[in-house]
Amino acid sequence: MQINSSLQIQDLKPQIERFFEYSGQKILAIEETWPPEKGTPVFTVAGTYTTRGWTEWTQGFQFGSAILQFDATGDEQFLEVGRKNTIEKMAPHVTHIGVHDHGFNNVSTYGNLRRLMREEVIPWNDSEMHFYELALKASAAVQASRWTQIKDGTGYIASFNGPHSLFSDTIRSLRVLAVGHTLGAVLMGEGDVAINLLERLIQHSQTTAKYNVYYGEGRDAFDVRGRVVHESIFNTNDGNYRCPSTQQGYSPFSTWTRGLAWILTGYAEQLEFFDTLTEDDLEPFSGYTEVTTHMRKAAEATADFYIENTAQDGIPYWDTGAPGLSKLGDFLSSPADPYNDVEPVDSSAAAIAAQGLIRLGNYLKKHGEHDAGNTYYQAGLTVAKTLFSEPYLSTSDTHQGLLLHSVYHRPNGWDYVPEGRKIPCGEASMWGDYHARELAVLLWREIVGKPYLTFF
Repeated sequence: MQINSSLQIQDLKPQIERFFEYSGQKILAIEETWPPEKGTPVFTVAGTYTTRGWTEWTQGFQFGSAILQFDATGDEQFLEVGRKNTIEKMAPHVTHIGVHDHGFNNVSTYGNLRRLMREEVIPWNDSEMHFYELALKASAAVQASRWTQIKDGTGYIASFNGPHSLFSDTIRSLRVLAVGHTLGAVLMGEGDVAINLLERLIQHSQTTAKYNVYYGEGRDAFDVRGRVVHESIFNTNDGNYRCPSTQQGYSPFSTWTRGLAWILTGYAEQLEFFDTLTEDDLEPFSGYTEVTTHMRKAAEATADFYIENTAQDGIPYWDTGAPGLSKLGDFLSSPADPYNDVEPVDSSAAAIAAQGLIRLGNYLKKHGEHDAGNTYYQAGLTVAKTLFSEPYLSTSDTHQGLLLHSVYHRPNGWDYVPEGRKIPCGEASMWGDYHARELAVLLWREIVGKPYLTFF
């Protein structure tokens, strides 16, 4: 991609104001028409949100979007939508033992509401705060209970595929373990053993960095620095690593760009979180340097890979090894074309990755590395500028999606292909819309001088 080094965050203010105007319209359109008995809206088909049974991982994004809209605009109708639906509909997600998505669902809802109350944006209420915090503590413990131990004595939080499966997505879902730990939560195991949530967070993070991220160190014939595999497979009988795999990417030896985006942003956020912990917190784990070195290595490698393997305007195609890319010629030297006839772009990957680039940039600048930090920060702004305008911003009153040209599951053929076209385009996803809003709130807060947006 071509980084716009002269772009200033204040330049994005008119775009973000316009973005939230359309965002509010989309949230209300879904709230007014979505039948709750259908479950959770996942992605749009011809402009209307529909569901897709796999796991219920997007409902927190639906209601969290309303909370973010209130955060940015102060319009209390959106606070009411987010708060009411969190209280009435999110409880099953707190104790869902079958998924790795707790940080997505519950930090986006209970976590955002708790954050706004702590910031005194909404009035303090002891009972309400206790309710949010109990939900987050329970969610963190349930997430941590999906544990697979591997041969070196560490382990990982297993994906919904089963105990053999380590997903890259879960790095960003680790945020719920971080919140749970800061609230004093533990996972109680057999014999009343208290299992430390921070320890599980660190071990999952280390395992993911070791097996799901590549560093150009000769691990296999496809070991390119910054490449990410969606899934790692382990033998649960002996704890040995077996092979790379993927569910939503083209192959285990190419990079599904949304998987890379989860890694980039998840590690950047964890670096920010670990900056808030004390030496006493980290002494049992050999200190700050020991527990953050792998995070920084993974974040920088994936950030560099994203920049090097993304189209000029910062929007990636859905997989860097997608077979049709060869038909597009020198596609990295021009803006991404969501209306091409061979391979879809994935704007949702861009929305997630942009936040990671900005957070990594801020982290490095805070630690005195201004040149490197500024490069990543400007890359994030460049992506944001593209996303907050057409053809990615949805401005149609008849389209319920906010961020167009998102892709869900290309290999399974789940994404809608409009009549007259050959590949999916023009549609939105609940995670893409949410992360576009989260990116916008992060930038908006910096523009207007509000506190820096964090999950913790």
